Amino acid sequence: MNLCIDQGNSRTKVALMTDEGKMINHFIYKSFSSADVERLFDLYDITDSIISSVVNVEAAIVNTLSRRSQHFVLFDHNTPVPIVNRYDSPQTLGQDRLAAAVGAKSLCPNENLLIIDVGSAITYDFVSAEGEYLGGNIAPGLKMRFTILQRMTKKLPLVETEENELIPLFGKNTRDAIAAGVIRGVAYEVKGYMRTLGEKMPHFKTFLTGGNAAYVLNNVRTSRTEKREMQFEKNLVLIGLNRILVFNKLETED
Repeated sequence: MNLCIDQGNSRTKVALMTDEGKMINHFIYKSFSSADVERLFDLYDITDSIISSVVNVEAAIVNTLSRRSQHFVLFDHNTPVPIVNRYDSPQTLGQDRLAAAVGAKSLCPNENLLIIDVGSAITYDFVSAEGEYLGGNIAPGLKMRFTILQRMTKKLPLVETEENELIPLFGKNTRDAIAAGVIRGVAYEVKGYMRTLGEKMPHFKTFLTGGNAAYVLNNVRTSRTEKREMQFEKNLVLIGLNRILVFNKLETED
């Protein structure tokens, strides 16, 4: 069994998966330590592990994973991956972005892919049908947009929304105006990328992932075409990490 760890800015997502990509279990931690790693190994029949982090990984976590795994991957820009990375500065490409690209490619190996990750920041990445990562963009996330509106103005409040909240087209009060402006703004941003890419190529698939994806998902899907072209996969990064781990195990065996 494989232990896959995606350490983000605000939480750590963990999955137990088979080499074939079946997810056995998954967890979310607000804080994650080497003690948590020890408990996972004690509770489950874990043989191999991989960790990716957008922050600095604690040495104790790395040491525990390395000690208790038959095969351990500390995912960074030097780690071999099963797609071709065409980014000009691969050392600066977020590992979560690359892992999500690998995850999407493992699910749809013969498609052009637009991967949209709605997290602390929103990333838009493109992978060709030939398996080449060709780059992407970074934009402010939902919480960042709400926070900036409050901090950069004198009278606007800090707004919080619920995932399943019905967002109006136009707000009739300041709170709803901010909620609609931010969430619908991101939704239209997503639709704009899909529309522009559709003008350049007739066939592609869109993956939507990330902790805040549910906030915008229902506001994006407005036509049958968009519903058909978009797939929501909340564990896309973990799926990609598992694929990278298996790829590196096979490389070692060869």
